[in-house]
Amino acid sequence: MADGGVAVVTGAGSGIGRVVAEALLGAGYRVALAGRRREALAGTAAGHDDALVAPTDVGDPASVEALFRTVRDAWGRVDLLFNNAGTFGRGGLPDEVSDEDWRTCVDVNLTGAFLCARAAFAMMRAQEPGGGRIVNNGSVSAHAPRPGSIAYTATKHAVTGLTKSLSLDGRPYGIACGQIDIGNAATDMTAGIARGARQADGSVRPEPTFDAAHVAEAVLFMAGLPLDANVQFLTVTATAMPFIGRG
Repeated sequence: MADGGVAVVTGAGSGIGRVVAEALLGAGYRVALAGRRREALAGTAAGHDDALVAPTDVGDPASVEALFRTVRDAWGRVDLLFNNAGTFGRGGLPDEVSDEDWRTCVDVNLTGAFLCARAAFAMMRAQEPGGGRIVNNGSVSAHAPRPGSIAYTATKHAVTGLTKSLSLDGRPYGIACGQIDIGNAATDMTAGIARGARQADGSVRPEPTFDAAHVAEAVLFMAGLPLDANVQFLTVTATAMPFIGRG
């Protein structure tokens, strides 16, 4: 839905979140921009009258509740949630990952996605007309790990379970949920991959990336479907990314 639809984008201050938020604004959505840094969100909102800057800590239930209360007060409904906020966290072998490192990844990537989905689901179920769509940012790491990424990989595998459960539980209410799994979109967060990423054989090699605008195009396609149709899972990667095959 565009032409006046209401979207919430988490992690909207930079990277994929910013690119997708700007594409949604360009397509006619009113977009609530959620993220930790107000100044970064303001940069995304610049020049867009239908953008709402909403500083949010997605791992904090009270902060997420405040985000969706703000959206409800401003626009009365939510049609789309792009559950995008995420962190790689501190990498390392399993015995090198501290309790704090683990919790940081889980709090943002999994708990944050759940809290936002829960709040969106509640609004979508109660609003008139009812229903809406949730798109979770999964990652290629929802399928295959990188070396030294146990916390990130575990959370992204868990997001797949979140997506499936939301899809099932949303059926009676016209709430669709899909997942986009992204590999090597060019952002500040993935800049190191283009310079050299550690491979499964222990070598370090540069990996190809692709323009993050193509992620936005994919999300717009998913969001533009009528609610009786759903892209359950979509994987978009750099063509020559070492993902399919044996490296």
